Amino acid sequence: MHTLFYFIVAISVLVSFHELGHFWVARKAGVKVLRFSVGFGKVLWSYQKNPEATEYVLSAIPLGGYVKMVDEREGAVKEEDLPFAFNRQSLLARTAIVAAGPVFNLVLAVALFWSVLVIGETGIKPILGAVEQGTLAAQAGFVEGDEILSVNDKSTPTWTEALSVLIGSALEGQQEIKIAVKNFDDQQSLRTLHIAEKDTENPDVLYQRLGFKPWSPKLQPIIGKILADSAALAAGLQQGDLIVSADGVSMNDWMQWVGYVKNHPGVAINLIIERDGARLPITITPKSVEVEQKPEGKIGASVYVPEELMNSMLVEYSLSPLEAIPAAIETTYSYSVSTLKMMAKMLIGKASVENLSGPISIAQYAGQSATMGFVHFIKFMALVSVSLGVLNLLPIPVLDGGHLMFFAIEGIKGSPVSEKIQIFFQQVGIALLVSLMVLAMFLDIQRLFQ
Repeated sequence: MHTLFYFIVAISVLVSFHELGHFWVARKAGVKVLRFSVGFGKVLWSYQKNPEATEYVLSAIPLGGYVKMVDEREGAVKEEDLPFAFNRQSLLARTAIVAAGPVFNLVLAVALFWSVLVIGETGIKPILGAVEQGTLAAQAGFVEGDEILSVNDKSTPTWTEALSVLIGSALEGQQEIKIAVKNFDDQQSLRTLHIAEKDTENPDVLYQRLGFKPWSPKLQPIIGKILADSAALAAGLQQGDLIVSADGVSMNDWMQWVGYVKNHPGVAINLIIERDGARLPITITPKSVEVEQKPEGKIGASVYVPEELMNSMLVEYSLSPLEAIPAAIETTYSYSVSTLKMMAKMLIGKASVENLSGPISIAQYAGQSATMGFVHFIKFMALVSVSLGVLNLLPIPVLDGGHLMFFAIEGIKGSPVSEKIQIFFQQVGIALLVSLMVLAMFLDIQRLFQ
């Protein structure tokens, strides 16, 4: 319900804002708008100032909205309304009305990114953990402890920002990415990451090839939070317990303990713990959990992280309202270009279709981002708004971009494209979109079972 609620909120806001673009420009261009609806289906609430005014509607299915204008192609029009019909407007006016929807989505994305930059966010410092041999990071000379300062001269104060700019640059086709770093001794240097075209076919594969993982300091095997109905609770472990040994093997740090638990699913482990200065024997049996078709042990407890260490790893990042304007525009432009390039690569077979996300994945991202906090949810909405804006500008009949394509042809040949040809290509467009939706849904369902 949490995931579904935030998915509905995000889609309703973004699609309604898209329709608001069409509505606002249509009114400014002198087109009569019969109805502005938020949602589809059965009307739950409506308001109309007078019979000749626009009817504002809230409908039962809150997954979008629509704008109904006076148009002779969609039904009979009263004679007095003919001058205000959409189809009788100038080519420039019709183009502006159709383009307004996706443009409003991109403007909304700028506004949302601006809000995130002004509100600010707290993130983990972009400090690298152990760098595995054979990865692109290792080839470029990165070592554990390198803190990323900037990527291609763009400041990256948080881990999320650093990875976002880095992967975005790679997906845009940049084969050499300049990364400024500093080590634990504050010595700065510049490293060059070389990206091959084959590395960018799939973002997940790209992430693995990069080999960038956040730094994790060695922590003592001290129990932090304990989950309800967990093996740790059943065994009597308490917050603050220090794991001294397991089956006679000394536990020197938390990751060693995690590895030991993983390798003993459903097997009793004899522990020696230290609690309040005294050593106690405890037996714990990790629950067996299927992970990538292999059983792994889990005890349902997290590590205790000293507050001063946690604070030293966090950084707060924000910009002034004026500084945030160009940064928000740049971010929107960057994501728009990345989206277009990824679509082009998928079209010509140079990128996997697994990059597609359907409604299930989008709903999951909505719920996850909302769980992480308000700022993360706003950023998620900005990203989806960019996708909606770019997707709707594609020259596919049925989409806004398809109508703009017909208008461009009309401008060149001096007369509208025949209705018969438009209907044919709209049918082709519908078939393409339905096929794309089916593929996206299939990939979503496949991900659920992976």
